[in-house]
Order: sequence, then C-alpha cells, then structure tokens
Amino acid sequence: MTKFRLTNTYFILLFIGLLLIRVFFNTVLPLMDQTEARYSEIARIMHETANWVVLQIDYGVPFWAKPPLSTWAGALSLTLFGISAFAVRLPYFLVCVIIALSIGRYRASKGHSFWLPGIILLTLPEFYLHAGVVSTDVFLMLSVIVVMLSFWEALQSDAKPFWGYLFFLGMGLGVLSKGPIIGIITLPPLLFWSWRTGNFLHALKTAPWLLGTLIFLLTSIPWYVMTELRSPGFIDYFIVGEHFNRYLNSEWKGDKYGFPKQQPFGVIWFFFVAFTFPWITAGIRLLFQTKWKGNFNPWILYLLCWMLWPLLFFTSSKSLIHPYILPSLVPFALLIANAWDRLAYRMVYLAVAAGIPIVLFIVYLSGSVDSILKNNTDKYLIESAHNQALYSLHHKSYSSRFYSNGQVQEIDIEELTEQLEKTTPFWILIRNQERQLLSEKELDVLELADQNAKKGIYFFSGVQQGKRKIE
Repeated sequence: MTKFRLTNTYFILLFIGLLLIRVFFNTVLPLMDQTEARYSEIARIMHETANWVVLQIDYGVPFWAKPPLSTWAGALSLTLFGISAFAVRLPYFLVCVIIALSIGRYRASKGHSFWLPGIILLTLPEFYLHAGVVSTDVFLMLSVIVVMLSFWEALQSDAKPFWGYLFFLGMGLGVLSKGPIIGIITLPPLLFWSWRTGNFLHALKTAPWLLGTLIFLLTSIPWYVMTELRSPGFIDYFIVGEHFNRYLNSEWKGDKYGFPKQQPFGVIWFFFVAFTFPWITAGIRLLFQTKWKGNFNPWILYLLCWMLWPLLFFTSSKSLIHPYILPSLVPFALLIANAWDRLAYRMVYLAVAAGIPIVLFIVYLSGSVDSILKNNTDKYLIESAHNQALYSLHHKSYSSRFYSNGQVQEIDIEELTEQLEKTTPFWILIRNQERQLLSEKELDVLELADQNAKKGIYFFSGVQQGKRKIE
C-alpha cells in the first residue's frame, strides 16, 4: 500500500511538473509566423471588432478556411485576460489538460495510477507541443475524443442517457471546429467496430436520434448559415475547396490563405512515428509480443480502430501537416497504458519521454535558441516602435499585426518615398532581401534600430529629413 501511494505521488508530481514547464513556455515563447501568429491575429481581430460571426484575416477581409470554435475560444480569452501570447494560447492549454485528466478513468485497472494515461499522453511530443500552440486541430481532437468516448460509454449496460446526447454534441462541435471532417474521422471506425463486435443494432437502438440530431443541428448549422449570409461564397470555398479539392488535389490553386503542400505518399505515418517517440518504440515492441488469436478485447479493438483509421485515411493525401495525427494520440496513449503491466523497460520509456520537455526547458534557459526564436517572429523588432507609426514594406507578418494591435500598415516603395518626403517620424520593417530596392539616399535617412536574419526595423526621425531639405 505504501509503495502505491509513493508511486501515485510520483505520478502526480510528474503530471504537475510537465504542465508547469508547458505554462512557462506558453508565457515566454513569442507567437511564431506563420500559422500560430495567423490564428492568433484572427482571434485578436475578432476580439477587437466584436464580430463573432465572420472570421477576418485582416480588417474587412474574411477568413473562409476554418470554422470559428477555436477562434471563439482565443478571442474570449483575449477579452478576459488582455492581449498576450499566453492569453491566446490559454484555451488550447486548458483543453489539453482536460483531455489528459479525463482519460485517467480508462486506465487498465484501479491498481494503476489515475495519472498514468494522462502522463503518457502529455509526454507524446505532438500532444505536448499543441498544449501551447494556437491551432484549430486541438479543438478537432477534443471533438473526436468527445464523440469516441461518449459512443463507448453509451453502449455500456449501466450507461447514463447523457452519453448519447454528448455524442451528438461532439459531432456538432467537430463541425464547428474544423468542418465535416469530424464525420470522416469518427464514423468509419465506429461502424467497423460495431459490425465486428456485433454492437451495430444495439448502437442504432440506443442512440437518441431525434433529440440528438436536434442538438447536432442547433450546435453546428446556425453559424454556417449566418456566415454565408454575411459573407457569400464561404460555403462553396470551405466545403468544396477545403474538404474535397485540398484532399484530392495537392496542386489545388484555390487556396486563398496558404500554398499547396507536396508531401510524399504516406508521410502521415512518418509524422506519427516521429511525434510519438519514444512511446512508439514501446508500441512496436508490444505489437510483436502480442499473440494474435483473431479475437480482440472489445476495448482494445475499439482503441485500435480509433487510432488507425485517421492514419489510414490520410495515407494517400499529399496535402497535410503533422497536426493531422492528433486524433490518433489519445487511443495510442490508452493502448500503452492498458499494456503497462507487460511493457518491458516501462520506466525507461517514461524517463526518456518525460526528459524531453525537461531538456527543452534547459536548452531554452541556456539561450541557445534565442536566435531561432527572434528570426521567426517580429515581436522583438517592433518593441522598438513604442506605439509610434509603424509600416512594413510590401508585406506585414501576422506576428507584427498581433504585437502592434493591428497598427502596422503595409506600404510599397512609392508610398515609402512619399513618407520620406514628410517630417513625420515613423518606423518601418524591411526584409533584408528588399534593402536593395531602396536608394542610397533613402537608406541614408533610415536608421537601423534592430534586425534579425530575415528583416530589420528602421527609424525615420523626420527631423533629419527636414534638415536635409533645408540644406
């Protein structure tokens, strides 16, 4: 009994320690261009304009690529806690904490620590990363988990009615988080498992179809209708473009906000292996140790179907990124947790997995990654501007928009020349490769205040130019 308490205490401290390190990173790391800063800026604009219907990638420019659930969460957090990277990341952190806590009840036995499944999940690099990254994929993952766990619970003999309703709510939240993809990721594995285990008719009979469908429709449809009415063309772009053309055509030219991704066939499996290290090695060892007899424990089969289907579905897609493995991480962590007693070297795996965040923490404190951070955000550059007029030549990054509260303005060479003819002081961001576009006279009146490997920020005092005119 004493040993169990000590072990449980160890797991509690490890769980808390991992979260504290993640909180530290969420606080000190700047928003990085492009993706994270882009979604943060969309949330900031929503907070500022109080337009909670049409997402905007810039003032008056609609963002049709994603539904609003994650943006609502980010904008609400900014409203409550002010404009900061920590505030906009907070909802994603809380979601991941809730997920890590909620899966404790699915440990193999009560003899195992409640915290074990959550610790395994937190020490998966992809999951730990997204506990502090502004991304729509976190809320899709949450929706998938709600759907899959509520379906399982609803089929139990002593199930409470709310599990059935929660299933339909999860589907609705999925449509609000990333669209119809929620059905593609969850329904096939549920149908296969139900057929394989003989639960198909039972699932059909126990589902609260009428009220559940109403919950789904009321959760998901109103926003789509309101957005299409206020921003015509959204549904065609989002449903047809983002869901069919993006998946089927890696050279799709209709992407308004990114660029076609040319990934190798089956790259999703590489992502899964790379971003679940070191636990993937434990999973492979367990796979070869298992004696296949044709019949699976229903729970283990359920986890396998849940984990494998998203990976199989995205195998043929060449237009994807590593967060697409997120829906498979919870079942993977639960599979490891359920095999904990027969997992050789389990404490070695745990030590290595928990050591990765600790090593990253030490590396950050050493200052060895400062240049990498500074080269991928404009936060540090625009700190020099001190709320004065701020411009960016030809391109304004999402980080410059967020950290300037939307004050940065994009200008071209002609507009810059006009500004240099005036006596009004201003700051301007110029990419290093575009310095050659400026004449020597223009560079002469621009004082370099700070720079990184990609761009610099320059100050025009106005007074100097006035003196030059007098002379």
